[in-house]
Amino acid sequence: MNADNPRAGSARSEAEELLAASADWDLSPSRRLHHKDLLMQQIDLDHSAADATSPAPSRRWLPRLALVLPATSLALAGALVVTFSAGEHGSAPAAGSTASAPARATKASVTLGRIAAAAMKTDATPVREDQFVYVERLARVNKGALGGPVVLGAAHKEEIWMAQKPGRVTTTGWLRSSGKDAVMPGQLGPITSASPVGPGLWYPTYAWLASLPTDPEALLELLYSQTTVEKGDSKDEAVFRTIGELLGSVIMPPATASALYKAVARIPGVTWIPDAVDAAGRHGIGITHEDPGSATRTVLIFDKETLAYTGSQGYLVSDGTEAGGTTGDVLFGIDAVMKRGVVDRHGEVPAKTAG
Repeated sequence: MNADNPRAGSARSEAEELLAASADWDLSPSRRLHHKDLLMQQIDLDHSAADATSPAPSRRWLPRLALVLPATSLALAGALVVTFSAGEHGSAPAAGSTASAPARATKASVTLGRIAAAAMKTDATPVREDQFVYVERLARVNKGALGGPVVLGAAHKEEIWMAQKPGRVTTTGWLRSSGKDAVMPGQLGPITSASPVGPGLWYPTYAWLASLPTDPEALLELLYSQTTVEKGDSKDEAVFRTIGELLGSVIMPPATASALYKAVARIPGVTWIPDAVDAAGRHGIGITHEDPGSATRTVLIFDKETLAYTGSQGYLVSDGTEAGGTTGDVLFGIDAVMKRGVVDRHGEVPAKTAG
């Protein structure tokens, strides 16, 4: 990575879109907060500022651990349709945001090296363009009211079917949730974009993942150039979290996975945690990113024996002025990957699971 590259800012306005709510699914404001990312109303970018190019997406391509937002920006659609603003570019890396290589061996870099070596030994059958990648995970997200303390809901199951079609699409996958704190339990709904999106960070097909550079530095440069930064987060934290979202939502070619872990070791502020627990209660090794310029912190969790990715934690970095007056990092969401596999149709559950 070139540390001399300036930050390329993108002009954008934050216009909040309220989804039309069905009376059958009307919820209190606090419950709407909980369902933020499944409903995926969101800040749209200013199209007039980039009339010759596609706007950078203001949302990620999958539901993520929910942060508290004003209730006026949330609503429940009559049918579960997850949307985001499509686009395929982001800000360039900030000056000094990346390191060409870890300056010295640390517990984090050594552990990530071991994880990268283990990833190269895994089997991954290429996914066809007419198939779907299936991921089942447990999730606990914040369902507390705006201005109040974080309250984690009960663990509920999320099933995701990611499409693999080449070219630009508007439906990138399907989602079904079930459990006590799930939104519209048991209903299968599409994950859609406001405009067509092609394979990339916001539509990560197996073929696209296989096309990525396996040189860790080149891969990290690509991630920095395409990752969008949300308000309150640093570029480094945004890239770290984006990598975590990839790990929790796709089946990845071994060479790509290995390069990705080596790339993580090059992000400034990455540290090692001896014990971290995912949403299924499984203890593992944690890799986190600490950045005083970021309002959130993500922990990636790996099995202590196999070194396989098992889940993540999301924290609010609080000084007591947020999250109900609590001082110190506040856990606002946690998940766990339970199954992965490949199926021919969305709605199907694979008989065999992938590593």
